[in-house]
Amino acid sequence: MQVKCIGIIGFGDFGQFLFRLAKEHRPDITIKVFSSRKAPDGADFFSLEDVCKTDLLLVCVPIAAFEETITKIQPLLGAETIVCDVATVKKHTSTVLREKGIPRFISTHPMFGPYSYEKQGNSLENLRVTLCDSSLTAEEMISVTTFLRNAKLTVLEMTSDEHDRLVAETLFLTHLIGQTVKKGGFERTSIDTVSFGFLMDAVESVADDDAVVRDVDSFNSYCKDVLSRFEKAEHETARSLGNKI
Repeated sequence: MQVKCIGIIGFGDFGQFLFRLAKEHRPDITIKVFSSRKAPDGADFFSLEDVCKTDLLLVCVPIAAFEETITKIQPLLGAETIVCDVATVKKHTSTVLREKGIPRFISTHPMFGPYSYEKQGNSLENLRVTLCDSSLTAEEMISVTTFLRNAKLTVLEMTSDEHDRLVAETLFLTHLIGQTVKKGGFERTSIDTVSFGFLMDAVESVADDDAVVRDVDSFNSYCKDVLSRFEKAEHETARSLGNKI
């Protein structure tokens, strides 16, 4: 499997981030972007039909728009195009890819974004990417994992169900706490402890991701249990301090 041209559908924060990564780390590969907000210019931005004919197609749309997008691109795909899902949930997107009859796909979740990338000096080393469902051959999957590991990424392989369960316990919980702290108006001070600094690092990393956490809550069934446990623990902690809620 040889990738000479990468397509990106969606040019929001994460689509722009992947565009930047591809330009920085693989300048030898052609990048074609489709964005509903950008007119084709023949340089970076192209029609949906053109982008769907690339070797590797990264679908970077909100989770809520994923099914509609896959339905739209299905008849436009090239015979050898691999559709790569990069959403934060995996059971929903993997089901959509199979039910819509996408012949060549791989479900992934890059466990990092612009904040964590910049936090470690614009390096991919030891950042993690999860690989879940796929319709690719075993040989093609070896090529994919080798490509990612050569980029210094740590590759994790698991089922979509296991991924969603762990994401609810970790990423969703981080967003939940971060959004709560943000809405409470808590900020850094001149006497911050190291642990408070770590907390605010987490808060700032998810501060602008309201839409993401809403989508993850809607499309990851494990989030309901995490939210329930969080609320129960919050009430129990308040009561243990002598506060009545």
